[in-house]
Amino acid sequence: MPDHRRHPDGHIGSLVISALFVLMGIIALYDTTGYSDRDSQVFPRTVAILMILTAGLSLITRFLHPGDSGGFGTGTWWRRVLLIVAMFAGCLAIPHIGFLASGAIAFAGGLIAAMHDRWTPMTAVLYAGSGAAVMIAFFALFRYVLHVPLP
Repeated sequence: MPDHRRHPDGHIGSLVISALFVLMGIIALYDTTGYSDRDSQVFPRTVAILMILTAGLSLITRFLHPGDSGGFGTGTWWRRVLLIVAMFAGCLAIPHIGFLASGAIAFAGGLIAAMHDRWTPMTAVLYAGSGAAVMIAFFALFRYVLHVPLP
């Protein structure tokens, strides 16, 4: 039975991660000032503002209520590392193999990291199909609706 007691460093970890997301949002927002086309600024600015607001709210909430459960907890570290590596691998692969293939790398890594139950052929087919549908939907949304050029 897993121990669900709060890890003593969880409070500090939550504050640090929230502060990092606020900082990354500010950097992303600043980066959009160099875009020449005003239409290209809309999506990144919206995401950056939402990231600053939500991470700031998390930072304030965690600071004001340190006794609440949260933080890093006691999870399996290889899953966390795999998720981060898969996301970076997907991002680095986009210019070389394209949006859909790099999305498949990131999705597969995230799925393996998140899957705690036993794999069956049916779950593999179900998850692969739903992942492909989501990736194709995002590809179509960016390419044909938002007219974002994708590699």
